[in-house]
Amino acid sequence: MTTAQIIWLVVAIALLIAIVAVIAAISRRRRTAGEEHRRHEAAQLREDAAAGAAGLQANRAEAQQTRAEADAAQARAAEAERAVAMDEATVEDRVREADRVDPDVDHQADEYHPEAPTTSGAASDRDADTASRADTATQADTATQADTAHPETSRTDSTDEGSHRA
Repeated sequence: MTTAQIIWLVVAIALLIAIVAVIAAISRRRRTAGEEHRRHEAAQLREDAAAGAAGLQANRAEAQQTRAEADAAQARAAEAERAVAMDEATVEDRVREADRVDPDVDHQADEYHPEAPTTSGAASDRDADTASRADTATQADTATQADTAHPETSRTDSTDEGSHRA
């Protein structure tokens, strides 16, 4: 090999080393820039998490307050249920006493069960039948009295003008 060839070989190797060094430096910069970007992204995510933690504390406090209110409401409901049970027992005692006094009720029979009045204000089935018969009799009496009191105004139809029967 000649001196010129050796020089060209050394220059080619040096150029190759320089190209590899430049590529390595560019790669390192890109990696560093990527890491910096990821660091910034991680810091942003941490900030978001911290903001969420503040909201989490507020939500936790609200949940505890709601739970306390629910517990108080449940305690009030339980107290109301106890009061209703006591009222029902008092009503049943009164019904039993009424049945004991009533000569038409056999309160000592094995199949005896006190019939408590309904809470809707309606009478029991036995009382409803009696009330219905009494209403029918009262209406019939009223109609008979009206006919006998004013014979000149005899009715041709079977219903009163003010009556709205279905």
